[in-house]
Amino acid sequence: MGLLAIALGFVTLRTGWILPTARRHVTKPQLHGLGGMFTGSSVVLQGLFYFRVLPSVSWEARFFLGNALLFTGLLLIVLSQLLSSRRNPDQAGPSAV
Repeated sequence: MGLLAIALGFVTLRTGWILPTARRHVTKPQLHGLGGMFTGSSVVLQGLFYFRVLPSVSWEARFFLGNALLFTGLLLIVLSQLLSSRRNPDQAGPSAV
């Protein structure tokens, strides 16, 4: 699941494409992609520590690092939906003609 979140975050950063279920709510695709990458990396790192692929560190360091990455990612995803896009009101779009 973590690798899927990282891949979707990378695709969002590169192309601006967002899953159809979130497309209507996201106003800042870059923040959404970055948040997905942070959230996915938290899950992947926790799995690597659990299966002892990475060198063992104290459980406190794993706990705080994992939670910091996870909450940073979730905060970025929330901000990508709450922040309004800054469009210039002086430029008329095609529907404002």
